[in-house]
Amino acid sequence: MSTVREHLQDAAARIAGDSPRADAELLLAHARGCARSRLLVDADDALPPAVAAQLESLVERRIAGEPVAYLIGRRGFWTLDLEVTPAVLIPRPETELLVEFALDRTPRDRAATVLDLGTGSGAIALAIASERPHCHVVAVDASEAALQVAQRNAKHHALRNVRFVHGSWYRPLAGQRFDLIVSNPPYIAEHDPHLGEGDLRFEPRAALAAGHEGFDAIRTIVDGAEVHLLPDAWLAIEHGYDQSSSVCSLLRAAGLLEVAALRDLAGHERVSVGRAPA
Repeated sequence: MSTVREHLQDAAARIAGDSPRADAELLLAHARGCARSRLLVDADDALPPAVAAQLESLVERRIAGEPVAYLIGRRGFWTLDLEVTPAVLIPRPETELLVEFALDRTPRDRAATVLDLGTGSGAIALAIASERPHCHVVAVDASEAALQVAQRNAKHHALRNVRFVHGSWYRPLAGQRFDLIVSNPPYIAEHDPHLGEGDLRFEPRAALAAGHEGFDAIRTIVDGAEVHLLPDAWLAIEHGYDQSSSVCSLLRAAGLLEVAALRDLAGHERVSVGRAPA
């Protein structure tokens, strides 16, 4: 039988992409049911045939383009280990910028209300809830399957200050107003060729694409913000790297103040924000 090291080397040599070794390690750790760090300790151990067969199946699916997060059913985000399924968008590091802004605008020691529109796996809502236990977070999604994933993630992390609501954007929230509204909505144009490439091929289209130019969901969120933001409350929206100018224009047209675009670690203007009048 081949060793853990040999199987890793073989898998990494066959997987394409930016991180073949990391992908191979994540897949093998999942197949073995062990921590990724354990692979180094056990590098010279023989891999049982059943585990080797499971690894081979996972590697073949990865070679075909299936995202590692869906193959192992997990993805780390902020400080949380989250369940992910093909019903939800895979959480991405750049979205942590939205969480950072939210934490800067919410108090540590008293109650506040936060709305996460299009919560998906619950990544943003749960990251905020975990850091601000006094805050009450409302997480909305139009997909029942996505909400089920988010609810399981909340239960796994014992986060009880989140309420999950099924519905499209603001529709189930009549009369409710918030200290902060955040969203990572779909913002890719429906016919963008990138939707047929890489991991995007496997992610839910409704969580990625929004209209001919990609702004349908963003317009809905901005247009509805006035009646759901408390005085001096903030709206923060993640968007494409080249969309900040258009999103900021929408925020200003909606009467929001202190409109600004925030850059992610790659230097892209990834989140646009605005404050409601006092």
